[in-house]
Amino acid sequence: MKKDRILWADDEIDLLRAYVFFLEEKGYEVVTANNGKDAVDLCRKETFDIIFLDENMPGLSGLETLALIKDIDPNVPMVMITKNEEENIMNMAIGNKIADYLTKPVNPSQILLTLKKNIHQKEIVTEHTTSTYRFEFGRIGMQINDSLTYEDWVEVYKKLVYWELELEETDNGMDEMLRMQKTEANNTFCKFVKRNYMSWFEQPDKSPLLSPDLFKTKVFPLLDKGEKVFFVLVDNFRYDQWKIIRELMSEFYTFTDESMYCSILPTATQYARNAIFSGLMPLKIQQMFPQLWVDEEEEEGKNLNEKDLIQTQLQRFRKNYSFSYHKVNESSFCEKLIEQLPRLDNNQLNVIVLNFIDMLSHARTESKMMRELANDEQAYRSLTLSWFKHSPTYELMKAISRRGYKLIFTTDHGTIQVTNPLKVIGDKNTNVNLRYKVGKNLSYNKKEVFEITQPAKVGLPSPNVSSAYIFAGNDDFFAYPNNYNHYVSYYKNTFQHGGISLEEMLIPLIVMEPK
Repeated sequence: MKKDRILWADDEIDLLRAYVFFLEEKGYEVVTANNGKDAVDLCRKETFDIIFLDENMPGLSGLETLALIKDIDPNVPMVMITKNEEENIMNMAIGNKIADYLTKPVNPSQILLTLKKNIHQKEIVTEHTTSTYRFEFGRIGMQINDSLTYEDWVEVYKKLVYWELELEETDNGMDEMLRMQKTEANNTFCKFVKRNYMSWFEQPDKSPLLSPDLFKTKVFPLLDKGEKVFFVLVDNFRYDQWKIIRELMSEFYTFTDESMYCSILPTATQYARNAIFSGLMPLKIQQMFPQLWVDEEEEEGKNLNEKDLIQTQLQRFRKNYSFSYHKVNESSFCEKLIEQLPRLDNNQLNVIVLNFIDMLSHARTESKMMRELANDEQAYRSLTLSWFKHSPTYELMKAISRRGYKLIFTTDHGTIQVTNPLKVIGDKNTNVNLRYKVGKNLSYNKKEVFEITQPAKVGLPSPNVSSAYIFAGNDDFFAYPNNYNHYVSYYKNTFQHGGISLEEMLIPLIVMEPK
């Protein structure tokens, strides 16, 4: 097995022989130099896994040597060792992106710790993470089988996302094991929803927090206390995506409420988002405000009346709060919104809908290049983080914080990567969504879907007297028998929404205060 190679440059290297012998006994190969020039020459000829540099050497100083070696190999970790504890020396070393900073006299355990942090950290973390997940695997499996309540499922989902993010940082071969456990969880969660969804509407006091109750439960109490609130809804946003941008948001916000709510079915914009903004289930919107509801078969955009729906909810609850509504579909809109923020200070409530994640999931379906860029869950999350970090959205969140607003950050539904096609037959008026279908005379295997034959009981409108809704669970998607193979190959592994899964239904709901 190849030994890890250490270069140690110190003008008193002969006095450090005990350290060299100690490291060689630990299995390292140690190459020494007694000045900076020799160290630089060695780096031109050979490669090293880590370099120790004395800060105070004659000729080339440690900092000068550091800069020259960085030009040769910018990725090799370098550790500065010095007697000098002056702050400016430390700042200069850290500014040059050293891996560690040790002050003399160093002891062997400090050296060993530095090596573990900078050479062996990944394998140590991988080993620890793998062994811990193996232990947790059984406990999570028991928790999946024992989950009887909505709150139980929130905890299961949080654990699965935690391990998904932990394991992707390591090279451990546990991905398949976790995928199997997520599939098992989603299958069991789908059964839970089938058993309980109808009862949530029959006994509302026993239901989880659902889409129509968001403003009443989370927004209005803050406004009633005199707080100014920004309500930011990121379309198609999942809990795992929240977790990866959380650290960026924590730079300028503290999180006073970091919870989840449950999206209604279908987990699609027309239903879930309109329910949020109106405070009503879709059937009630259709009955009370028919001019604001767009049926499935109509070609008109399904989310064009959101501002008016917000207004109806404020009026119904007798909330005379001034508000603004903004839909951001591209970066230039976001930049303009940042400029407009001073003019929004007079509003007690400002609502923003960010559509980038939704556009990303659709682009991934339609573009071969985007499929390559986001070919799995990890890549999809990575694109989300890259977008957020480098887009005006990040600047918008900072700007809102600087103006002292409370921020509610959420979504209307999540999305899931689909892999398993289910055959369904419907007439020409059947909707096109891959995760749910609504229509009359639908033909399908009842055992494979969640079927709602009386939509009014769960607050859904019926396009026809005999209309039924069916929902796909886990990673299933609906496909028509006509041109079946082409249809399946086109949509397999795409990210879709509308059905039943932990990813689609359990929604991040974050309340933040500016720092």
